[in-house]
Amino acid sequence: MSQFMVEFTLPDEMTEEFLAKIPRQRQKINHLMETGKITSYALSSDRTKLWCVIKADTEFHVLEILSQFPLIDFMEPTISELMFNNTATAVKLPMFSLN
Repeated sequence: MSQFMVEFTLPDEMTEEFLAKIPRQRQKINHLMETGKITSYALSSDRTKLWCVIKADTEFHVLEILSQFPLIDFMEPTISELMFNNTATAVKLPMFSLN
């Protein structure tokens, strides 16, 4: 399975329709993260760009996942297949011996 970085350009103006769909977008993202299809989701501080890393077999499969986003009609995605994606993991505590 490959990983794909998706960069979205968001609209300059947030309409009422856009804002009304944000809770459903968050629910969908949370579900996709829980199932491991999305591993990262980030929004720029100026709210003009959004990024996510998606695990999928093909770019077509990425498009199928993106089509489920409630806000997809307001976003312009750019998809790039990643060679690798290093992420920090939680700090592991040393193992204690039971002896």
